[in-house]
Amino acid sequence: MREIIKSFTVSIWFMFLTFPIMVIKVNTIEKTIEWRWERLIFVGIGSFFLSFLWRYLITRKESGIKKAEAGEEIKQPLSQRFFEDRRLFFPALGGVIILTVTFPLFFSSYQTNIMTNALMYVMLGLGLNIVVGLAGLLDLGYVAFYAVGAYCYALLNYHFGIGFWAVLPIAAAMGALFGILLGFPVLRLRGDYLAIVTLGFGEMIRLILENWNKFSFGPSGIANIPRPTFFGYQFSFDHSFIYIYYLMISLTILTIFVVNRLQNSRIGRAWIALREDEIACQAMGIDIRKTKLTAFALGATWAGMVGVVFAAKTTFVNPASFTFMESAIILSLIVLGGMGSIIGVILGAFIFILLPEYLRAIEEYRMLVFGAAMVVMMVFRPQGLISNIRRTYEFRSSKKQ
Repeated sequence: MREIIKSFTVSIWFMFLTFPIMVIKVNTIEKTIEWRWERLIFVGIGSFFLSFLWRYLITRKESGIKKAEAGEEIKQPLSQRFFEDRRLFFPALGGVIILTVTFPLFFSSYQTNIMTNALMYVMLGLGLNIVVGLAGLLDLGYVAFYAVGAYCYALLNYHFGIGFWAVLPIAAAMGALFGILLGFPVLRLRGDYLAIVTLGFGEMIRLILENWNKFSFGPSGIANIPRPTFFGYQFSFDHSFIYIYYLMISLTILTIFVVNRLQNSRIGRAWIALREDEIACQAMGIDIRKTKLTAFALGATWAGMVGVVFAAKTTFVNPASFTFMESAIILSLIVLGGMGSIIGVILGAFIFILLPEYLRAIEEYRMLVFGAAMVVMMVFRPQGLISNIRRTYEFRSSKKQ
């Protein structure tokens, strides 16, 4: 009964706060006031049930924490059980592969373009996941490496006529170089100080591109960047989007393979040790300097490659495309999906990029719905949709008792 009274109080208070916005509508042309009382009723009923549901979920979460502290056995998360059950995982993986390959055949160019954007953010998320999710280094200037890759292709093509495939490895190397240049000044920094310096680095790159007109053409940007070719064959406008889509699938698969191998390698275990406790990591004989620089360099490599694809896809680049908001989006999709989890980052990228697009039917409220979903997610599952599973090792004696 107490919970019902609390939810009723919340609904009354919420109705009072939203009354001027939801009920009163002033027509300035006819100088009349329209009273929309039915909206107030919907607000009251909705806030009552949502408040009641919120309290119920909070209670379940607290009971789960108490069980964990008491040492009681708790069921594995549904996501973990799904990935461990081969009878479910492999058929689902086959279905995803078939859908991915045949997607452009059944959907429009617009849908293919959106999916290509999602794949680009998957690559960006996996690159930043090396720095933030594995090494535990908060990088808020990751978009700078993205800009380096895009302008690398745009400038090299404009001045020297170098094509897409030749620039792709060059941009990856330039991204790694800039990652090392960022890594050296921040070797001794942690937490908030590291975030501030990386944020400043990202803004510095953007301001250089915006104000150095002789080098980057300033705010006007660079246009008429050629799209990628296939052994010299130039695709038409519609077919070029399909080609870039399949190109992004190939690059994404390569990224997943490399990042997974890195995560399970010696350097990957060093990153995880660095994330957990830097002092203990150094005490165990791990070279902190090399570990951090490797994380920044490898993470920036993928951003440089995606920058080339972005420039080729849009055929135009300017500094307005590489603001701090891009870094925030990439970091947010990692947190949403699950830091350190490859599958989580992929899922987070698709949700973060595709959901706002498919909510355009409710254009007035889509960002409100999206923001509310993010808040609920962070309250009830702060570790992300698919959290990284820690490996455990158990010693079993071979002697028979």
